[in-house]
Amino acid sequence: MEYSTFGRHVAIDTWGVDFDLLNNAEWLQHQMVEAAETSGATILGVQSKKFEPQGATVLLLLSESHLSIHTYPEKGFAAIDCYTCGETVDPQVAIDYLISVLKPAKYYAKKLIRGVGEMEVVNPEVKVSSLVR
Repeated sequence: MEYSTFGRHVAIDTWGVDFDLLNNAEWLQHQMVEAAETSGATILGVQSKKFEPQGATVLLLLSESHLSIHTYPEKGFAAIDCYTCGETVDPQVAIDYLISVLKPAKYYAKKLIRGVGEMEVVNPEVKVSSLVR
């Protein structure tokens, strides 16, 4: 069986997110798992860390690669990153889910198309709809 090296990598900076959401590592972990499952990714492991006096990091190791968030609640900021190898799991679906639950005032996103030669950078259209269960 031949495997494709194709991958999509979405990075997004969110601003104006509620302090309490960004400071709740347990809630963030639950939302990250939901985002990965919504996208069809296979979760291999989950790690989270609550920082003092505030902030959190959550990392999901996926069969397809990873999904991560790092927060700065005092600034209303979260950096979210999702990379998936192959064509069956679209990282944009996980990103869209997270935007729908975090409800940022604004966000900036870039998508890299990887593994097919020179990396291509595109501006993804984030679709926030009724993804929240």
